Amino acid sequence: MTALDRIRAYHPELTVIRRDLHAHPEIGFREERTSGIVAERLAAWGVEVHRGIGGTGVVGVLRGGGDARRVGLRADMDALPITEATGVPYASTRPGTMHACGHDGHTAMLLGAARYLAETRAFDGTAVFIFQPAEEGLGGARAMLADGLFERFPCDEIYGLHNAPDLPLGQVAARPGPAMAGADFFDVRLAGRGSHGAYPHRGVDPMPGAFALGQALQTVVSRAVDPLEAAVVSVTQVHAGAAYNVIPDGVHLAGTMRTFDDRVRVLTRERLRALAEGIAAAHGLVAQVDIRDIFTVLDNHPAATQAAADAVRELFGDGALDPDPQPQMGSEDFADMLRAVPGAYVWLGAGGGAALHNAAYDFNDEILPLGAALLARLVERRCTA
Repeated sequence: MTALDRIRAYHPELTVIRRDLHAHPEIGFREERTSGIVAERLAAWGVEVHRGIGGTGVVGVLRGGGDARRVGLRADMDALPITEATGVPYASTRPGTMHACGHDGHTAMLLGAARYLAETRAFDGTAVFIFQPAEEGLGGARAMLADGLFERFPCDEIYGLHNAPDLPLGQVAARPGPAMAGADFFDVRLAGRGSHGAYPHRGVDPMPGAFALGQALQTVVSRAVDPLEAAVVSVTQVHAGAAYNVIPDGVHLAGTMRTFDDRVRVLTRERLRALAEGIAAAHGLVAQVDIRDIFTVLDNHPAATQAAADAVRELFGDGALDPDPQPQMGSEDFADMLRAVPGAYVWLGAGGGAALHNAAYDFNDEILPLGAALLARLVERRCTA
């Protein structure tokens, strides 16, 4: 019996777990119920459990029959501040909070892998199950690392996966090298002096400067970044004013910048700051610029990516693997773990449906045994004497 065959027998239970987590979503660093369920399940299967890692994180340790490689498997647990619009029977019971990215499914998959490995123990070395809080831009990976994750639970390599509604059901995309973008969030505040809307000359209107800056930021990619490099600069928020006849004191612009190269990342930061300060000065304004490093560039290690690809071919056949997918401009804080330990992050096709981070998104439970089997098989293949 293969790992996939055995884990398919858990499918109904994994579905119950996933839908329960879906109905009770929790925002980053508040995953108390979720982490409690994870810890309880792991302990019931004989896995050594450690709680409170990086806040609400959980780590399970399972030792096989020898002292071979130590392999980490990671899943994220947090939900998003989105009001669900699926209408499914197991929809979120918490208004304004939803599992719109499938972290409920990732958690269930890793639990399935842990159960299988605990029951079979067909590996040498050590499996480390990492259930991470606060992936959605809140720094959960960095919190676990700062809490001594890999000093306390050493890993020689680490793996993670994400469901992908835009890929065919069961297809796995694995790409070595830069696979997901690093991301900065920025806030630019332009301070002027408010006045009556009928008498703009009596104040310093921040609006023209804000409009000019919003346009100028588009030249960061088109004129400052090498055309053969990839970068995105998006202004996603503009806040100013509260009345039709009042020119406000200031304007707040916010957004994100994404790149695949740290050198290009430095360039985009420098250009944003220079444009904000220069345009503000030209309009008689004062600029306050805050740029925050939120996500590291996710860089898959070649050997680990090959190991994941080999496991995919073994489990699902050669046709299931996309070995050369396009890099993703989305970001993932598993990247910080990959800076500490070599490993790989792959995408598992969910076969359609609403996009991630959409109020109509619903995880496809059909891929639960596929993801669980892939994670489990990586431990078996890599933890050999």
